[in-house]
Amino acid sequence: MSGKGRGLGIAAVVVGLVGLLSGLGGLVYARQAFGGSIVSSESMRPTYGPGDRVIFERIDGSDVRRGDVVLFSAPDRYGFDELVMERVVGVGGDRVTCCTGAGAGTRVSVNGEPLREQYLKSPEASRGFGTSSYDVRVPEGRLFMLGDSRGNARDARAFLDDRGGTLPESTVRGRVIEDYTVPVALGTAMVLGALSVLVGIGLGIAAVAVRRRARAAMPPPPPWAVQI
Repeated sequence: MSGKGRGLGIAAVVVGLVGLLSGLGGLVYARQAFGGSIVSSESMRPTYGPGDRVIFERIDGSDVRRGDVVLFSAPDRYGFDELVMERVVGVGGDRVTCCTGAGAGTRVSVNGEPLREQYLKSPEASRGFGTSSYDVRVPEGRLFMLGDSRGNARDARAFLDDRGGTLPESTVRGRVIEDYTVPVALGTAMVLGALSVLVGIGLGIAAVAVRRRARAAMPPPPPWAVQI
């Protein structure tokens, strides 16, 4: 092979392998670290409505913080395996109270402090599911979660007789994210990886073409040459 053909061949292998590793690595990491889901209910309006597509990062329930919107699975409670979306209001050790009076007393309070829930459709905390007030001490390792559409969410308030409506942290499957920087970067890496593979293939084809031209340009052997 000529020097030019050899160089193209080496470049094809290097560029192709780098692209393949980059693309596959990004794909594997993205599948392990992130997931996607489509909202199917009204329980999180106005933040999220039916048909909205959300991206979530797969995290352990112990990493969840107050205010996070999470996806969790609780088939024993809801009777189906699909993911449910709600907002974390209280974590282990918190005392969550609501609807105990007028004014600020109509709002959800955590450890005695009324929450400022700008994401609610109305500033008043909704009384739902047959309860006018509640006072829940969240056990360690469990979460108290509510829907943003308080008048239309079958959330912790509907299950107060079951450990205050709380659920184990282990039910959490992911946290909804608004910053798509990392997923976009991973997607870009996968696209660039695919392009690099295509470039590698192109370089490989070019190397083969150069090798064939070099062979065609070689003078024929002399008549006395013995070919084995």
